[in-house]
Amino acid sequence: MTANSNTVPKLGFGCMRFPLIDPKDVTAIDIDQVKEMVDLFMDAGGTYFDTAFVYHDGHSEVALREALVERYPRDSFTIATKCLAWALSDAEAAKACLDTSLERLGTDYVDYYLLHNVGGERTKKFDDFGLWEWAQEMKAAGKIRNVGFSMHDGAETLDRLLNEHPEVDFIQLQVNYLDWESPVVQSRRNMEVARKHGKPVVIMEPARGGRLADLPAAVAAPLLEARPDLSQASWAYRFCYNQPGVLTVLSGMSTPDQVRQNVAEWREHGGAFSPKEQKALDAACEVLASVPTVPCTNCRYCVKDCPQQIAIPEIMN
Repeated sequence: MTANSNTVPKLGFGCMRFPLIDPKDVTAIDIDQVKEMVDLFMDAGGTYFDTAFVYHDGHSEVALREALVERYPRDSFTIATKCLAWALSDAEAAKACLDTSLERLGTDYVDYYLLHNVGGERTKKFDDFGLWEWAQEMKAAGKIRNVGFSMHDGAETLDRLLNEHPEVDFIQLQVNYLDWESPVVQSRRNMEVARKHGKPVVIMEPARGGRLADLPAAVAAPLLEARPDLSQASWAYRFCYNQPGVLTVLSGMSTPDQVRQNVAEWREHGGAFSPKEQKALDAACEVLASVPTVPCTNCRYCVKDCPQQIAIPEIMN
């Protein structure tokens, strides 16, 4: 199996921000709400679920088993999960992540397996542990259908990685209209590199951690004038849906209402921008470019590692 951007629905379900029974406990997932969200997504024709070994301290994979794997035929959905080798002590621990993920998920294979957050000094661990070669062995053994990697880094790094590892089936990148011309995130340049190498892209952070769903009034004004019937988030997702070579666009949904809104706008308004809409988005981007921002995606990894539990994303916002 090789990743094909023509066969996967363009809206993907990110499982990093599941609803919680106790907001102070990331493992206390509200499984009844998650089941409702999964049902809404599947009923709308969605199939792609993105989780990771570390999401919700591993409980995201368990919740996905209960809400999805145990309730739907295996061939009706696809699952992506990830290994963070740079956070682990040795190759044995890194390679063990896959079997642990399979056990948590209750399945004997994953459709998409990512070497997670490569780039910079982190890449050395994946190299030293031999994970590139090992992932291909697991693919040959049937435990993985597609091998890829995710990255928060620049175009030169991406080009080098794809030259060194042309065997990967797909990549996952941070792409959104705020970061499109960013000299740090380099969304546009990274997408150009992906197309040069012929690799389909899973897009993460299309709404920049929710920031493009809650715009300053001056930024939102031209969008509201052009299409008062659409949410701010839909503009962000459509920008990504219509980029060439996109496999799927992940939305980290936390409530059933978010799923309802996202799937409705994906199904009804997921097409290319009209000239009027493109002009409105260009105007919004021009205003947004004048607003000082911090490249925070609200992933909350910093909060987890902060000894004082400082609410860093809220402060940045």
